Amino acid sequence: MSGHSKWSTIKRKKEKTDGARAKVFTKIGRELAVAVREGGGADPASNSKLRDCIAKAKANNVPNDNIERIIKKAAGSSDQSNYEAITYEGYGPCGIAVIVETLTDNRNRTAGDIRHYFDKYGGNLGTQGCVSFMFSQKGVIVIEKEGNDEDKVMEDALEAGAADFSAESDDVFEIYTEPADFSAVMEALSEKGYEFVSADVSMVPATYSKIDDEESVIKMQKLLDILEDNDDVQNVWHNWDCPEIDDED
Repeated sequence: MSGHSKWSTIKRKKEKTDGARAKVFTKIGRELAVAVREGGGADPASNSKLRDCIAKAKANNVPNDNIERIIKKAAGSSDQSNYEAITYEGYGPCGIAVIVETLTDNRNRTAGDIRHYFDKYGGNLGTQGCVSFMFSQKGVIVIEKEGNDEDKVMEDALEAGAADFSAESDDVFEIYTEPADFSAVMEALSEKGYEFVSADVSMVPATYSKIDDEESVIKMQKLLDILEDNDDVQNVWHNWDCPEIDDED
């Protein structure tokens, strides 16, 4: 089964999300709109990119009305805002691998911001491919342990088409899928009544790295925070084996 629990990272992202719902909704809304315009239209049955975005939106508790409104607006819009998907790769403090996925209408602004963040917090922006070889794309579905039986969740997940299952975390079950199977697995589990802590097609690292000194830990946390707060940034992936984050942090 999967060798490392990412719950400390997921928990941190969830707490952050809970305090900034409007920003999360805005970013997911942008993803939905771009998926409609670039992925092949407003029908999720024939647009796998849109189907995955809808699954992500639902896992983040975006209301169905909002999702439908965004899709209809994007399908019928004459708005020619050209959002460009650009991925940046680099290293945080102590050589932590970081991938930053963005949607931007101004690549110069975004590139300048991302480079500044890495420089400010003890990292450096690298070239395309410098760290992505350490990651593989997987669907990751997270379900709370409380109120759920491990054997039953594993059986349901594998029956739904999941590729892997982990119960290593104290708090959650982690279900992994092939990217193409993500939406179908999530829908099957949702139909069985499961609720999700998070669900997304993620970049999962093959190995994780620790940071030993406190100053570098603080810098790494600040780098992740400022990246996630940037309006152009959609996702941040990394291979930091990070410590549990207290609620007040």
